[in-house]
Amino acid sequence: MDLAFIISAFFAGLITFLAPCTLPLVPAYLGFMSGVSTDELKNPETAKAARRKIIVNGALFIIGFSLIFILFGTLAGFAGQALAAFQIWFRRIGGIFVIFFGLLMIGVFKLKFLQAEHRIKPPSFLKVGKPSSSLALGAAFGVGWTPCVGPILGSILLLASTSSSALQGAFLLAVFSAGLAVPFLLVAIGFSKATQYIKKITKYLNIISIIGGVFLIILGILLLTNRFSFLISYGYQIFQLIEYDGLLDYL
Repeated sequence: MDLAFIISAFFAGLITFLAPCTLPLVPAYLGFMSGVSTDELKNPETAKAARRKIIVNGALFIIGFSLIFILFGTLAGFAGQALAAFQIWFRRIGGIFVIFFGLLMIGVFKLKFLQAEHRIKPPSFLKVGKPSSSLALGAAFGVGWTPCVGPILGSILLLASTSSSALQGAFLLAVFSAGLAVPFLLVAIGFSKATQYIKKITKYLNIISIIGGVFLIILGILLLTNRFSFLISYGYQIFQLIEYDGLLDYL
């Protein structure tokens, strides 16, 4: 699998985390799942246990949505394997759809059926603060489809469908999940301070959404023209510019 595919998938995960419909809700997700109150975090006697509870439940939430995304990637990889003979055309059609998703994120046009949220409602027997419930809620989040996360996830699934095996598709979505999971876990670890920072950067999320749209358009063009090798060669040029080999020798 091309390194450019892997880098693109990880970056897409980061953009998904920073999406206007994800980042502002992260503290609420963590607070709801863990069942931890603000008073517990402020109380020196209960703060340590409360933070541990947030981290554990946050980690299981991450595992939940990662398993779902990896399953999606596996299915997309199976589809790509079955259509291997038509892969070049599959990539071109996928590139057109990815460009379409990018334009949708930028706001060039809007489609009502993609703006509606479709979420699986968690069963009533799930209890907040229980690790098993957090795992199930993570899976429900992974299945959920929202207007600003959908285009990015859909694009990476299209990318996975151009791979030559189910294993590669699964790996690509695992990388995507890591891009979403790493900052999510960092917020869980530094919950109190991270919540304050999130409030400050919320006003810039529309700009991040536009950056994500531009990223998808570039991704779609490279997929359409089969020029992903361009990203790799450009990356090597950057490494040469910063004298990467010399830096490794120094370290």
